[in-house]
Order: sequence, then structure tokens, then C-alpha cells
Amino acid sequence: MCYTFSDIKVLQKAIHDDRVPVLMICLQVLCSGTPTPNHLRWGSSFALKMDDSKWFMFDCGPAATYKLVQAGISPLDVSDLFFTHHHSDHDSDYACLLLSRFDMSVGNEAPLKVYGPPPTVSLTEKLIAEDHGAYWHDIVARTNHPLSLWAYQQRGGVLPRAVPVVDSKDISPGIVFSNDDVVIEAARVEHVQPYLDSLAYRVNYNQGSIVFSGDTRPCQSLIDLAKDADVLVMECIRLHKDMKDNITSECESSAQAAGEVANSAGVKMLVLTHQSPDLDQPVKKEQVIKEVQKSYDGQIEWAVELEQIYYEC
Repeated sequence: MCYTFSDIKVLQKAIHDDRVPVLMICLQVLCSGTPTPNHLRWGSSFALKMDDSKWFMFDCGPAATYKLVQAGISPLDVSDLFFTHHHSDHDSDYACLLLSRFDMSVGNEAPLKVYGPPPTVSLTEKLIAEDHGAYWHDIVARTNHPLSLWAYQQRGGVLPRAVPVVDSKDISPGIVFSNDDVVIEAARVEHVQPYLDSLAYRVNYNQGSIVFSGDTRPCQSLIDLAKDADVLVMECIRLHKDMKDNITSECESSAQAAGEVANSAGVKMLVLTHQSPDLDQPVKKEQVIKEVQKSYDGQIEWAVELEQIYYEC
């Protein structure tokens, strides 16, 4: 069963009264827009937490680090970051996340693990690699100047201060992460190949599952990955009529396409994200929901930045 942000107070009371299972997954909406910002949304990023685990993060679009903190999540509490692809609205805050973690570190944290299609590794190196990383000058200053070393010691760090370590990997479709509780599978989806590769992810935890489509046109690989999932977080960039006779239908998903994918996959909840700015107009939003409902009769949620969605498993 899924619980939206508006259900949180009821949910918390229910958990306290032992009326719902303890095993809960929290989906934190961070960024739910496109490269074009408006006052409601910008870029793409979500955080996911299973019970008492650290947070998993999916994409790191504009201001994602700030929105993490606004949501009450420390950047140090993110253990793993998964990129769907490397358009700027999905990765432009990556440097900020890495440097914020470094600035907050006391030196005993596990390295951030980062996964994604190429160029995940080379992008990481271009940001923080010794001598030639874009922010190496900052790292040198913070590991050597007395002011930075004093601040580091004040928050509990022990000298000498080490440079940041990030465990980044270029990945392909298949199982990309697993431990005793969580299995994450990636599938290739269809967006702007061959210029950028794109992946969707399925997170399986206990009996629960959530799928992140990333940016993609409707495709069989996404339907297969999302089969019978509890939640599908799906791109919904425009109304179908606005994509019929142009290139966007070959690269992205309309409201109609999102509904069709959700229906074909048999998901329980569809979370619409990556909406173009005009879709936040009340009339357009209503049209989007109606278009989705033509083919999908499950629960529909409109991703709102800084809101949370819980579901039990």
C-alpha cells in the first residue's frame, strides 16, 4: 500500500499504534522538473530510504544538495548515487554534493558510491581528480590551510586531513547493486542515443519495488523492468497532442505514454515527474491526469518537490 505526503500524520500514528507494517520505504522528491526552471520545479533528483538504511539517491540535478538539506537529509547520509544519464538537468549538482560531503566530513565516513552509464567515471575524475580536477584547487586549500584544518578539527576530524574519495563506476544493464536487503537492476531505455546512454532502475526491497524511468520514450525494456512494481516514477513531459508531429515523441514520454507504460507493466502507483513548466498550470495539469487515466486506473501522484511518498512492503 502507498501513502502520499498528505497521509504522513495518519501514517505516523498508524505506525505508532502498530496498525501498519514496520517495513516502509520513503521516496523523497527533490527535483521533479526539466532543464527549464520555474518557481515549482527544476531538474531531476529523488532520494530513497528503506527503514533504517542510508539514503539512495537517483540523479543529482540542479540544487539537489540544497533540497536534500531542506528535506532534513544530510549529504553524508547518502550512501549511493545512481545516474540515469548525463544530461545537465540530471547531474549538474554532482560537484556540489561531493564538495558538501567533503566539507562536512570528519574523515571516517564510507566513500560515496556512484553508479551510472558513461561518462560517470570520467565526470567524477574531471571534478575532483588530483592535479587536474576542476575543484582540485579547493581540495588542496581545505586539506592544507590552517583555517580549514581548524574547522575540520572542530567538527571532530583528526589530522592529517585526507582528500575526498569517491567510488564511481560506469555500469551496463543488469544487477548493479545488491546486499542482504536490496537488489537494484538497471535496464537500457531510449532517449538520446548514441550521444548519451540512458538507464532505468528497479529497486527491490523485501516484497516492495520501485522503478525510476529516467528520461525515455515508451519502450519494452522499461515495461519489462517495471512489471508488477509497487511504484513507477515516470517521465511525463508533455500532453500527447503536443508531441505527435515532432522529434520529442522519439525521445521522451507524454502523459498518454506514461499511462500506457504503467498499465502494461501493471504497477500499483504512477508518480509523474519531469513535467515541462507549462503543465503546472491547473488546466494543463487536469488534462495530464485525464490523459493518463485513459489507459491507467491505478493511483496517480504528481511529483511535488520536497514532498514524500511512503509505501509498505
